[in-house]
Amino acid sequence: MVRKEIPAAEIIESIADIWALLTEEQQKMLAKQFFTQRFKKNELIYCEGDRPTHLMCLLEGKVKIFKNGVGRSQIIRVIKPGEYFAYRAYFGGNDYVTAAAAFEPSIICMIPMQTITQLVAENNLLAQFFIKQLSIDLGIADERTVNLTQKHIRGRLAEALLFLKDTYGVEEDEATLSIYLSREDLANLSNMTTSNAIRTLTLFSNERLITIDGRKIRLIDEERLRKISKIG
Repeated sequence: MVRKEIPAAEIIESIADIWALLTEEQQKMLAKQFFTQRFKKNELIYCEGDRPTHLMCLLEGKVKIFKNGVGRSQIIRVIKPGEYFAYRAYFGGNDYVTAAAAFEPSIICMIPMQTITQLVAENNLLAQFFIKQLSIDLGIADERTVNLTQKHIRGRLAEALLFLKDTYGVEEDEATLSIYLSREDLANLSNMTTSNAIRTLTLFSNERLITIDGRKIRLIDEERLRKISKIG
């Protein structure tokens, strides 16, 4: 099977928010530097302790950012197409403190961080862009930390299901989540054991909040799920 290469114009469209901030000369320089890389389902993109070298923008697929703990891992963030990741550690002068892997076959645009730092030094608008992105990411991380540590199991799982809906959307029936997670991944996203995730999913199904078909989850009563999420 021949893999279709992604045209440069499509890549530029995916990084349009950065591209639009650059001068014509800076655009020419960036166009010579970026490239794409494909990852298989469950393939690691980078590991905890690796040295960051590239800004990454997800073009196709779904990616999880996670941290390994004792006995299980915790999913910190999920990435959707058009989002940037893997650059905070470089700006902070650190190695990666998390890892990243593909939920499904994915294509990522890779831009050398040396190129990014050169452009940031030359372009105040680009510097402001990354300050804003880092601020948004920090705010999301702070909110998730509070939710994952203070809410009970039902609230955490309800929030995780709604988070996946808000991030990846739903299928044509407007109810089935457009991402099929293993029970382990769903547990890792909700900061609970796999057995607790399975048990709580079954309870939600019995209460007609959701229906389950293998890895497909259909949200039946989103309003009640949001109430459960807020109550915690």
